[in-house]
Amino acid sequence: MHQNRKSEAVREQPECGLCGETKKLMMTDCCDRWICDDEDSYVLFSYARNSCFRNHRSYTLCGGHHAEGHSGDWKTCKKCLKNIEPEMYVHFGTNEYNFEVLENPPEYEPTKCHECGKVIVMSEGGYSSGPKGYSCWDCSAKSLPADIRKFL
Repeated sequence: MHQNRKSEAVREQPECGLCGETKKLMMTDCCDRWICDDEDSYVLFSYARNSCFRNHRSYTLCGGHHAEGHSGDWKTCKKCLKNIEPEMYVHFGTNEYNFEVLENPPEYEPTKCHECGKVIVMSEGGYSSGPKGYSCWDCSAKSLPADIRKFL
């Protein structure tokens, strides 16, 4: 009997729904889930993915939906679907920073460089956008001055 009470107490201890950590936790504003209170570990402009809190807030539909002040459930929000590139909408709804993933994400055409036709994986970066569309890293670099290209 004593063993059962101990294992129940362990299970009731909150843990981060993303990484399983049990110390320094907080509740998300968007979905009321336990998450690491670790945004202070993020170095500004580093683009590091070392903060559970920041990753959920910045790289999920749930976090973005809340930050934009949309009403209702993020999984059925028409504003989110309309305002985000389809490829990024699917990524934000299904990546590892979600507590629950988007069921039946919409299909989308791959994003291609408007100059050379190479497929661009938007969630991995390495592209630029302009009035004519998206450019891959290589085509983007071609438009830079030679003295800057030598550092790439």
